[in-house]
Amino acid sequence: MSETAATDGALETRGIEQVPDAERTARVRGLFPTWVGANISVLLLTMGASLVVVHRIDFWQALVVAACAPLLSYGLVGLIGIAGKRGGAPGMALSRAVFGQRGNLLPGALIWVARWGWETINAVTGAYALLSVLDILFGVRANPFLDLVTLLAFVVATFAISGLGINAVQKCNKYAAYLFGAFSLLVLGYLIAETDWSGVFGRPSGSVAAMVTGIGLIAAGGVSWIPSAPDFTRYLPRTASAKGIVGVTVGGAAIVVLPMVLMGAVMAVATPDLASAADPVAFLGEILPTWIAVPYLLIALVGMLLINAMSMYSAGFTAQTLGFRVPRHWAVSVNAVISLVFGGVLMLAATSFVGSFTAFLSLLAVAFSAWVGVFGADMLRRREYDGTALSDTGRTSAYWYRGGFSPAAVSAWAIGLVAGLLFTASDWFTGPLAGNNVIGEYGLGWVATILVSGLLYVVLPKPAVVAKPAVVAGASSSAA
Repeated sequence: MSETAATDGALETRGIEQVPDAERTARVRGLFPTWVGANISVLLLTMGASLVVVHRIDFWQALVVAACAPLLSYGLVGLIGIAGKRGGAPGMALSRAVFGQRGNLLPGALIWVARWGWETINAVTGAYALLSVLDILFGVRANPFLDLVTLLAFVVATFAISGLGINAVQKCNKYAAYLFGAFSLLVLGYLIAETDWSGVFGRPSGSVAAMVTGIGLIAAGGVSWIPSAPDFTRYLPRTASAKGIVGVTVGGAAIVVLPMVLMGAVMAVATPDLASAADPVAFLGEILPTWIAVPYLLIALVGMLLINAMSMYSAGFTAQTLGFRVPRHWAVSVNAVISLVFGGVLMLAATSFVGSFTAFLSLLAVAFSAWVGVFGADMLRRREYDGTALSDTGRTSAYWYRGGFSPAAVSAWAIGLVAGLLFTASDWFTGPLAGNNVIGEYGLGWVATILVSGLLYVVLPKPAVVAKPAVVAGASSSAA
């Protein structure tokens, strides 16, 4: 494969195989717009408002939540991203070295299914943003047919961007970040001038449990990106700064998450019925004047397109690691169709978007955290990944282990997943240990998942690490 993904305007044709060293010319600072773009979503406004409306915390507590959530979640994203520069392959491909060629199918399938939900939520939010613009400008009211048309338009646009590959995604992120930042400052200025600040600061303080739960809910969005982190760092050279990867990742996310969540908390003064709303976006048209609301919603729509494009981009790799023997851009189409179907069901049947979204985030964080604990613990002992062994899915692979499974990794993952669910409470599912203890009451089921799976993996006997960096370095011709 002679073309690089970095060629301007080129369709990225590289799949889950290891990127040759000669093509790994990206720079750490290029991650900044990537993680800015990954958070350009009006859902952060909705989540900020729900902190006040649903969890009943005050402005200063919301400030603590908004600062801690990206530091925690995107700190983990950055740390796992280091594996990308070490191995030069997508996250779920590197995961084969940890779980075994067959064992990796278990967490891979769960993460792939969880992405369906995340992409569905974003697609529905994007459709609602477009519906709000049509309502504000032309007075066109939403109806079932129009709901599905806007959803289809959003999904098709997402597929087009993600299908092109990493160069298209990163270039779009860069320009969207500039536009969204400029208009966010405009919205912030309007809120400072027009908000009833006595109502904002006059709200009573909430409990510590509500704050910790809020941190977990907002951090869940970042946690969902953790397995994808190596997808966006695999073009970095092996000498790239690990500290730089973490710092740029956290900085890119925090610069969006912090002000957006706080703006949502301020807007909550005028939207006390947000928790029961079926449309999570329409309130922007009621709070902001038309000349701000319309361009802001349109830019946010582009942001949500890019978030879904990034998610589908990674989902294409996951599908390939599960055995779909199709090019990455065709693997992406599977998720596009699924998000279209599920999105239609959500838009037509859901009565409370925020309730459904909160329940989904609680379970999403646990689903991803089991993999995070095991993979993260493995990174403590592994510095190199054998590219030949990653691509070899047969018995000759160095990552075949016992019948294709690493017993330590699979056992730790399964037990951690179950442990996290036992302590998780949501509208859709409540574990038997979710009450009468700090873990359940504070919404820390996903943290328990990471700790249990990671610690178990550390103490269980593991197969020997086999790495052949010399073979990998000269793999550009064999990967062609």
